[in-house]
Amino acid sequence: MLHWKLTLPAVILLGGFLVCSTATYGKPEYTKKEKKACTFCHTAANSKDLNDTGKYYAEHKSLDGYKK
Repeated sequence: MLHWKLTLPAVILLGGFLVCSTATYGKPEYTKKEKKACTFCHTAANSKDLNDTGKYYAEHKSLDGYKK
């Protein structure tokens, strides 16, 4: 019985963290490939919002040909 008193709340808490966590869309590989900081394509460092450069990169998967 004691086993369930500890395990069940832990499982519920872990499930809540998994459901409430957000997905990450930017990847470190992008910054290594393009040699740019995150804020080059995003409006803020920890934001999913893209600026014009980020929208271009999302469409073309490269910054080749991008003119700012």
